[in-house]
Amino acid sequence: MRHQVAGRVKLGAQALAVGLVGALLALLVWKLVHDEGSQIPGALARGERPVAPAFTLPRLDREGELSLASMRGKAVVVNFWASWCVPCKEEAPVLEAAWQRHRDDGLVVLGIDFNDLRPDALGFIRKNGVTYPVVYDRDGELVAKFGATGVPETFFIDRRGRLVGRRVTGAVNAREELRRDFESGVRLALGS
Repeated sequence: MRHQVAGRVKLGAQALAVGLVGALLALLVWKLVHDEGSQIPGALARGERPVAPAFTLPRLDREGELSLASMRGKAVVVNFWASWCVPCKEEAPVLEAAWQRHRDDGLVVLGIDFNDLRPDALGFIRKNGVTYPVVYDRDGELVAKFGATGVPETFFIDRRGRLVGRRVTGAVNAREELRRDFESGVRLALGS
C-alpha cells in the first residue's frame, strides 16, 4: 500500500513537472511571436528597413536620459555591449574612431550597455576612452526589442529612423566580412 501511494505521488510530481515545462515552452513561443523586436533580425536579413524601436534609457556617460527621438535626423550606430565582453573591448577603438570620423556628418555611435553592473560599465568607458554616448539597458528590454542575441552586436539606423544594412554579430573588427558589414552599415545610415 505504501509503495502504491509513493508511486502515485512520484507519477503526479512527474506529470506536474512535464506540465510546467510545457507551460514555460508555450510562454516562450508566445513571447517570441508577440515581441516586436524579435522580427527585426529576420526583416534585415530579407533586405527590409523596419522602423527602429523607440526607447528612452538612462545615460552612463553623463546625467540624464537619452531617447531615440532626440536623435531624429541623425544616422545612428547602435552597439550592444557589456564590460565583461572581451570582443567588446577589442572593438571599442573602432567604434570610437567611427564616431570621431563621422560625427560632423551627423553620425551618432550609441553604446548600449546591458546585463552588467553600472560601476563595471563606467570603468569600461574610462579604460577604453569611449567618448560617444552610452546608455544603460540594465534589464535588456531594448536588447529584446532589437532581437539582439548577445554582445557585441551592432545595428544601423538611418536618418529617417529605419534600420538598414546587416546587423553585425560579433566584434566589428573581428573578421573582414564583419568590417565590411560595419562600413557598409555606416554608409547606408549616413546616405539615407
